[in-house]
Amino acid sequence: MEFCPTCGVMLLYELPDRGRSARFYCPTCPYVCSLESRVKIKRRQHLVKKEIEPVFSQNDLTKGPQTDVTCPKCGYGKAAYETMQTRSADEPETIFYACLEKSCGHIWRD
Repeated sequence: MEFCPTCGVMLLYELPDRGRSARFYCPTCPYVCSLESRVKIKRRQHLVKKEIEPVFSQNDLTKGPQTDVTCPKCGYGKAAYETMQTRSADEPETIFYACLEKSCGHIWRD
């Protein structure tokens, strides 16, 4: 992608025509950049997925306040919780729970 040095608008590509070389031109101002060599236009860009980082670790959650909630994995009746606004402001907060059973440690959200 090339941008006009005069006005900042994205330049458009024009194919060679009647002895004139290919060029980039600005659709809003008279700027033109002639191209002497061939231009390779790429249309695909491969994106790399980032590694997902956990919102809370087990240690962060177990230090928080506790409530009487049943763990869906082991059925234990107590869990620590933490709330976080993960969506827009007009949506409710997301509640993250961590099971307090030492052998379980399951983390889930509501």
